[in-house]
Amino acid sequence: MAAPKRSNDLVVGITVLVVTVTLIAAVLWVNQADLRGATMHIRVRTRDVGGVSVGNPVVIRGVRAGQVESIALADSGWVRMQLGIDRRVGLPADPVVLLTAASLFGEWQATITGFAGVPQDRELRTALMEARTDGNTLPGAVQPDIAQLTSVAGRIAGDVATVAGRVQVAFDDQAARELRGSIRNVAELSGELSRTVRRQSRNLDRISDDVRTGVQRVNAAAARVDALSARVDSATSRGELERLLADARTAAREMADATARLRRVAAELEGSSGTVRSVVARSDSVLGKVNAGGGTLGLLVNDPRLYQQGDSLLAELRG
Repeated sequence: MAAPKRSNDLVVGITVLVVTVTLIAAVLWVNQADLRGATMHIRVRTRDVGGVSVGNPVVIRGVRAGQVESIALADSGWVRMQLGIDRRVGLPADPVVLLTAASLFGEWQATITGFAGVPQDRELRTALMEARTDGNTLPGAVQPDIAQLTSVAGRIAGDVATVAGRVQVAFDDQAARELRGSIRNVAELSGELSRTVRRQSRNLDRISDDVRTGVQRVNAAAARVDALSARVDSATSRGELERLLADARTAAREMADATARLRRVAAELEGSSGTVRSVVARSDSVLGKVNAGGGTLGLLVNDPRLYQQGDSLLAELRG
């Protein structure tokens, strides 16, 4: 009876060992344990993880390359994550981590991509720039999912409906009539502006003709000035201009001499004027006496009898 008992114990022992090994292998397989060192661990710094949890896949260029190993809160409102990916997978240039929704059923994933491939979203890029620290930690940010986009679209639709309601209230029959009147006024203004442009175009044509004529005259005057300059240059080269200047200086000296002579003559005349005034004064005195009948000449001038007697005496002398 001892032999069968030992045989049963051996079977039980082998069964327990097999079950234990199987359980350990299953646990290692489920946790994807890195027994050969083929997993590379990457740290990520982000403000929020959205719906990402431990065990969610890590995707590079659309292919699953690892999983999220841990998520923990850090200081100053940051969250630190650790990703485990296959060492044989190369990271893109300037890598960043985008935490995105993988489907409409609440599944999330961590996508490693280059910063150049990040969508042109200002808030998303700003969040990634703020999360940068050093080369050993990748920056991460949550990319808006379908639910957020739907919520934003709903708010936008509500705002559009509100604006449409306000426009419908404001755009009544009176507003329509005013709008039609404004359109007519704009059409009339456009016609008047067109006519004004045509008139001003004709005026501009005339002005351009006048300007062209003025330019031609200026060119002609410039040609005359050039000819005069050429003549002056030729006269200067032959010495005629120097002779003209010399003659002008000679004429100026002669004019100065003539002016000096005129001054001397004027001085002499001024000296003679006193004598003339004296003679005139004396003549006036003599004529006054004659007119008054003084002296023989006065009697002859003023007494007609002397004239008559002298006339009769001359008649007798002739006879």
